[in-house]
Amino acid sequence: MPNATEPSEEDAKLVALARQARGRIQSAEGAAVRDETGRSYSGATIDLPSTSLTALQLAVAQAHAAGARDIEAAVVVTKNDDISIIDTSPITEVASTVTPFFLCSVKGEVVASTTVEM
Repeated sequence: MPNATEPSEEDAKLVALARQARGRIQSAEGAAVRDETGRSYSGATIDLPSTSLTALQLAVAQAHAAGARDIEAAVVVTKNDDISIIDTSPITEVASTVTPFFLCSVKGEVVASTTVEM
């Protein structure tokens, strides 16, 4: 597992957004991404009878729907501390540069970080 690093001030805002998204519906995960213009998008895990999305899929889909051409940073907040089981492929489908990715505890502490290559 890569060494955990502290997110930048802008990335810390993503952590807060991801925590809020998770908390709103008490979902398993919350996620937030920032696009190339500085806009942020967040989402929570959706598990409905007709639709299932991870929090990261939802956040990236919202960014893409808004016209994002790059994902500058991404955060997932979860009880899980194993970064290897997080599917980061939604990031690669939108990002045009290397993307810092942070896995955070439900308290907002970074437990792991890596970069996602497109």
